[in-house]
Amino acid sequence: MTQLSPDFLSAAKSLLGPKGWSTEAEDLEKVVSPWRGTYKGETPFLARPATTVETAELVRLCNQHGVAITPQGGNTGLVDAGTPHGEICISMQRMNAVRSLDAFNNSMVIEAGAPLVTAQQAAEDAKRLFPLSLGSEGTATIGGLISTNAGGVAVLRYGMMRDLILGLEVVLPTGEIWNGLSGLRKNNTGYDLKQLFAGAEGTLGIITAATLKLFPQVQRASAWVTCASTDDIVKLLALVRDHAGDTVTSFEIIPANAVAMVQADVPDTRDPLPSDLPWRVLMEVSMSREDHARDVLEGALASAYESNLVADAVIAESVAQADSFWHIRETIPLSKRAYGTALNQDISVPISRIPDFIKACNQAVLEQVPTAEFVIFGHVGDGNLHYSVCEPGNAAQPVLRGQDAAVFRIIYDQVMSFDGSISAEHGVGRLKRDELERIRPKAATETMRAIKRALDPANIMNPGRVINT
Repeated sequence: MTQLSPDFLSAAKSLLGPKGWSTEAEDLEKVVSPWRGTYKGETPFLARPATTVETAELVRLCNQHGVAITPQGGNTGLVDAGTPHGEICISMQRMNAVRSLDAFNNSMVIEAGAPLVTAQQAAEDAKRLFPLSLGSEGTATIGGLISTNAGGVAVLRYGMMRDLILGLEVVLPTGEIWNGLSGLRKNNTGYDLKQLFAGAEGTLGIITAATLKLFPQVQRASAWVTCASTDDIVKLLALVRDHAGDTVTSFEIIPANAVAMVQADVPDTRDPLPSDLPWRVLMEVSMSREDHARDVLEGALASAYESNLVADAVIAESVAQADSFWHIRETIPLSKRAYGTALNQDISVPISRIPDFIKACNQAVLEQVPTAEFVIFGHVGDGNLHYSVCEPGNAAQPVLRGQDAAVFRIIYDQVMSFDGSISAEHGVGRLKRDELERIRPKAATETMRAIKRALDPANIMNPGRVINT
């Protein structure tokens, strides 16, 4: 735990004002306990700055006193990046305003502590679209989403979070403010600094605001499909994209056991297409006109039937029905709690190699843990799988938890053998830092380390995340 001097505490409290800090046990408990509860941190001091200037002055004070910082948004991360482990916690949640919205420029300036849903609603009010969408959108904040380069269900069409930013405002480890909030789409004047901070997980500075890209509003058509194999699913994706091009917004793979798991965990959940087949696909096409999107989706599915790639399909007749499809998909991560043990990994492999990867990785895990079960779902349209090795809570002789290190190593080695990534959209944090150093090219690690040391020589900014310095 960082030891805070009386001089630092006095200066920080005076700077932040009575609403801007806390040392109350109840407040500290909230920021050291992430939502999944799989690990727990500690912090001596919670700061809640209300402005960029306050944030900058606080960081400058921390730099002067050698006080380490963990920036935090909505505390929804999954790799132990935003949970303090002895550092002071700087929560950005008081900085949550939409500063401006330029509908003609298709851009919005929004503060880092605003939940994703705030950006979505502001865009909708201006008859625009901010397309990032994920299960925690009511809690996850803009700054955290940029810092972890979040993905979500619309990456196939709109890209990752780093693809959705035009500019950033960042407080550097020295306390200096970099204002790069330009809404320009063309600005070829040297290093693209905003991309340095996107995905850096708070190790290079604190994002205080962002200029986001907006898009024209669209109408969606969603379908729930049953398939016999992952080979068919990969071919189905190619076929649908042949018909719909880049208007394919989402293409999610869902195993039958995950649907059953959600049904058992969430009352009144209905399987849209009961089937003995092992796989489901939830796909979405978005266009300017709903009838056009539906026509394109119907044509693609008709072709898929003729090619024997789908056994059955239903196209949502209403927004409510489409939402019911998505509810099943978005509830899977929470429903896995029904298992006694679930070892979860966020990985990616080339789309064409997904079927072979699943077969090879499952087989390798079963050789280590013959009783293992699998829940494999996610964004097959961009190669991102959420790969979970599970064990029922009522297992007669539970064995999986004691072999988590061996299972993770198997998964990591299989991912790398398929030219993949062991972190597709959740980031690195503390959980994957050491493993990535083992497998990442040395030149990449040393370049990242050099950037960290150049910007943060005192190593006060979220130390121990992403890379060891």
